[in-house]
Amino acid sequence: MILGAGTAGTMMLNKLEAELSKDEWHITIVDQFETHYYQPGFLFIPFGIYTKRDVMKPKREFFPPGVDVIFSGIDLIEPDSNRVKLSNGKTLNYDFLIVATGSKVNPGETEGLTGEFWQKNIFDFYTIEGACNLSHFLKYWEGGKMVLNIIEMPIKCPVAPLEFVFLADWWFTEQGIRDKVDIEFVTPLPGAFTKPKASQIFGDFLEKKNIRLIPEFNTGRVDGERKKIISWDEKEIDYDLLVTIPTNMGDSVIERSGMGDELNFIPTDPFTLQSKAHENVFVIGDATDLPSSKAGSVAHFQADILFENILSAMDNRPLRAKFDGHANCYIESGFGKGILIDFNYDTEPLPGKFPLPGVGPFSLLEETKMNHYGKMMFRWMYWNLLLKGAELPIESQMMMAGKRV
Repeated sequence: MILGAGTAGTMMLNKLEAELSKDEWHITIVDQFETHYYQPGFLFIPFGIYTKRDVMKPKREFFPPGVDVIFSGIDLIEPDSNRVKLSNGKTLNYDFLIVATGSKVNPGETEGLTGEFWQKNIFDFYTIEGACNLSHFLKYWEGGKMVLNIIEMPIKCPVAPLEFVFLADWWFTEQGIRDKVDIEFVTPLPGAFTKPKASQIFGDFLEKKNIRLIPEFNTGRVDGERKKIISWDEKEIDYDLLVTIPTNMGDSVIERSGMGDELNFIPTDPFTLQSKAHENVFVIGDATDLPSSKAGSVAHFQADILFENILSAMDNRPLRAKFDGHANCYIESGFGKGILIDFNYDTEPLPGKFPLPGVGPFSLLEETKMNHYGKMMFRWMYWNLLLKGAELPIESQMMMAGKRV
């Protein structure tokens, strides 16, 4: 049984359905919603690059025939009894469970964030509603102080906030009002990114684009009346437009089932992707508590590893495939250019060429037009290859070939 038909769950469904004997195994996938969203595309909606229609398709388009698809909420997971209770009243049993319930923003976790100014001059762009509302706001905004604020880590796609302010710099320039907009990037991290060397490079990009970086700001509450975000130690930052990345949390069913940490992420073996508490439960994508990035590329690399380990578990063999924390992220930097980073648990982003040593065509830790094309091509790859479980020409393990240490 697979819980969740987002990126990770759909990839696992297609990989397993193609491999497992239908005489021996029956696959069931459960999800509450029938629409699949290309979440990396939400970033582009506020700036008119994508529309809502560009980032949504019916989930059934990506399900192979012969699997049992149930659209229902999940009331409770009972891993000690190998069963799942659904919101529609059904109880399902399983031999192996893959939890791919993802994560979502929870603005209600921050005092004052969802008050009367929510979706008026306070927006997120991690939901389709927030991205579309922000798009409408920006069409008519004449300038002021825009603050992008990351409430706390971890978040989905840690580079997306950087991409947002880079694109905002481009967008306001195109609209002829860049000189009327102050942009601040406010983060709880000590720098612009989670990895120190890349953080310094991105910090330089922010400075070059006249975007002020405010590190180590731990947001405690929002005062919508006074247009201020206030840290736990009572520092204040004022804004005219607040773009927030609220607290990211795992699905509430994880909390109800007693399977998660304080943010509802499931304790997971960082290498095998097996639940630390239950041998026949595996976790993938944003639902894990792993120190790897919560990003689509990570789910793709995890899926290759989990596929091998699930088959091994079904045959009562040791789980030999190991996930190394591999993440590969294209970062849109505005003005038709992009940056690419490739890293894992142990190795920070390094300069070089990717995926072919000395050839590329993509450049690591450099701003190039080719990296921008890679970012824009990814949507086609996502819909046509990635979700369908196809093999991509990128190894699940990070390669050092082409990188300069």
